[in-house]
Amino acid sequence: MAKITFPVEASHIMMFARAIGDTNPVYYDAEAAKASEAGRIVAPPSFAQSVAQFNPDYFLRPKPGVAWFGSGKTATGLTEKASSSGGLHAEQHFEFHRHISPGDVLTVESKPGKIWEKESKRAGILKFRESVTEYRDQAGNLVITATSVGVTTERPVAQS
Repeated sequence: MAKITFPVEASHIMMFARAIGDTNPVYYDAEAAKASEAGRIVAPPSFAQSVAQFNPDYFLRPKPGVAWFGSGKTATGLTEKASSSGGLHAEQHFEFHRHISPGDVLTVESKPGKIWEKESKRAGILKFRESVTEYRDQAGNLVITATSVGVTTERPVAQS
């Protein structure tokens, strides 16, 4: 992912919390939030993933005039099977250095992490790759460190 900057607004936090069904008032009610440990409105932990909405190249975003593999039950305009990296998203870890709050302007940048291999009886060599994404606030302070681990197999696993 390229370096992306996105503003955090109270309405975005509220709508995100509602979309995931989280009714905790600390996400939308200033008075309730003031009485909380954080002392202010904060974002749900998974809110950081909404950076994708500010990434024009995000692979799950439909692009006008371009066939898209979609996520629904109906045909999407692709005439062949959607391309795949041949890999799996194996793990996701988040380290929170502080809460995300309205008024933050987060800059997000990903970089490669560790790479390692393991032997598998069924799939041959498994290749693991980390991607480390840092979320920094407008002062450059680290807010969240997210580590994603992907895995690819040497060969397909035979169906039994």
